[in-house]
Amino acid sequence: MNYQIELRHLLYFKILAEELHFRKAAERLCISQPGLTRQIKQMEEIYHATLFERGKRFVELTPAGAYLKQEVDLLFTQIDNIQSQVEKIAEGKITSLKLGFIGSAVQTILPQLLVELKHKQPLIDITLNELSNEIQIEMLQRKELDFGFVRIGESHEHINSLAISKEHFSLVVPKNHPLKSKVPIDLMDFKNESFILFSRQYSTSYYDLVMSIFKDYDFIPNVTLRTVNALSIFNLVSEGLGVAIVPSSLKKGYNLNVEFLDLINIPQRTTLSLVWNKDNRNPGIPLLLEVIKRMLQPVE
Repeated sequence: MNYQIELRHLLYFKILAEELHFRKAAERLCISQPGLTRQIKQMEEIYHATLFERGKRFVELTPAGAYLKQEVDLLFTQIDNIQSQVEKIAEGKITSLKLGFIGSAVQTILPQLLVELKHKQPLIDITLNELSNEIQIEMLQRKELDFGFVRIGESHEHINSLAISKEHFSLVVPKNHPLKSKVPIDLMDFKNESFILFSRQYSTSYYDLVMSIFKDYDFIPNVTLRTVNALSIFNLVSEGLGVAIVPSSLKKGYNLNVEFLDLINIPQRTTLSLVWNKDNRNPGIPLLLEVIKRMLQPVE
């Protein structure tokens, strides 16, 4: 490791890498443009690498610079996290936690988890963000979230996972749908319907799982609308714009003009999981894991 690099060098590099313009970066840093140029040149000499390509009308990152930017972004995220944790501890709070979640987590374990956490540590500071599965994973990898509640089928580097619940799917139809009372539900009866689904952006593996349901019935659905928000799906269904397939837990907590028809006879199941970055040293992580594992233990 080269100890000649100081934090100010990395801050100057970070701002210039964001602006790709020496004058604008110098203004953000409140230093002179020649001063910024000297600091970047000094970094390049220390690292024995060109970090920026410079032209009369452009500034671009070199491959070495692009790599350094990724690492510096992670470093400053960790520095921000350290400051936040120190401030919370100084205030008498054990920690602060940033949680990501999808809608179905609110209908299952999340409210109870928050109650248990607050009971065990009343001064814990919690921030909640409703985000798609894919964005949660990206933010966890960058340590911008401490935990996420997701539906994913694949594993990810540096990410630990704990299964919370496995459930079947439900078909969502308008209240006045002529087949809402048919038992058992046969998905082939809906072959010609328009479908409203969670988009692939919500989760690639979840989307593929839902599409495998249609594959088993040997038809390709007419997917006319896609979204990452459950409430949007239900509102669109209630307006007669199509039908939907969603995790069955989403029937809880919504008072809308739709019917949920359980698809219990199909083999597909979806798992809600708690995920976190195994390299995250936030002191609140063991606390939340302790609480949620206790919640998942069967009642004797």
